[in-house]
Amino acid sequence: MEPPSAPPRGGHVPWQELLLAVSLLTFWNPPTTAQLTVESVPPNAAEGKDVLLRVHNLPGDLLGCNWFRGETANTSHQILSYVVDTQVTTPGPAHSGRETIYPNGSLLFQRVTLNDTGNYTLQIVMKNAQVEQGTGEILVFSELPKPIITSNNSDPLENADPVVLTCEPQTQSTSYLWSVNRKSLPVSARLQLSLDNRTLTIHRVTRNDTGPYECGTQNPVSAGRSDPFTLNVLCLPVGSIIGIAVGVLVALALTVALGCLLLRTRIGRYDGISHTLILSCSRPLARRRPHTDQGFWTGYSRPPNYPLEFPVSFPLAPSSAAVDRGASFTCSLVIH
Repeated sequence: MEPPSAPPRGGHVPWQELLLAVSLLTFWNPPTTAQLTVESVPPNAAEGKDVLLRVHNLPGDLLGCNWFRGETANTSHQILSYVVDTQVTTPGPAHSGRETIYPNGSLLFQRVTLNDTGNYTLQIVMKNAQVEQGTGEILVFSELPKPIITSNNSDPLENADPVVLTCEPQTQSTSYLWSVNRKSLPVSARLQLSLDNRTLTIHRVTRNDTGPYECGTQNPVSAGRSDPFTLNVLCLPVGSIIGIAVGVLVALALTVALGCLLLRTRIGRYDGISHTLILSCSRPLARRRPHTDQGFWTGYSRPPNYPLEFPVSFPLAPSSAAVDRGASFTCSLVIH
């Protein structure tokens, strides 16, 4: 076998010359024109900062360019036009005085506002009269203030009151995140978040729900966290609650009854009719009889010919309190 450098036979072209020809063709073949693109720098801008719409792949035979507000080249929304040869810039109807165009076609926005958010279209005209377009987008967000937590009830009663915590203020394009005791919220049927996570509802608050709670806010340009917020959950013993309720009801009943009797005594009238104070109770304070007993609690006022009767009926419902224990009940007062 002959080496590759051997002279050709039968009119064949040596492979070295063929490779050279292919290389030359590749070198002289003009590249495909890259597509015109527009990039926002930065991609997410804070309100009051500057934003540059940077142009990529601008052709060299450029005659001029035009910038428009929106996704189309509408002359009523034209911001600026620029002629390359004369370097003359002409403002359009949508020019606010804060926009500047550069020779490379890029457009600078100074002190952007939330209203500057949207799409912008670049139209370029080449010397061969060919026209191309590219679109870019500006996104502007507000710097978030420090959030605070508000509550509809800072002193809820345990196992009775719901509490609604709200992360303030409400802002657009903002994510809300809650934590308790520096940890994520636990999974619980008593904890309910609103659709936007801005409101946290705690149903049937307990002494373990005191907190502290924190809410965090975040958008593409800033973030914030509230100060800790602690609930003051009121925890009263069951016996104390029952005692207070019973004391108030009994005192009210006796006060009304004795007041009526004293009034009759003072005016010196007695019609011979027995006056009875009926205090009906669904659950007794103390019982020393079997649960099927019925009877009266009887007392007397002065003078002794005015009996006060307290009919109390039993039995209790199966779900009522155990014997000889205090329980919550309701009383109604009727004077005959």
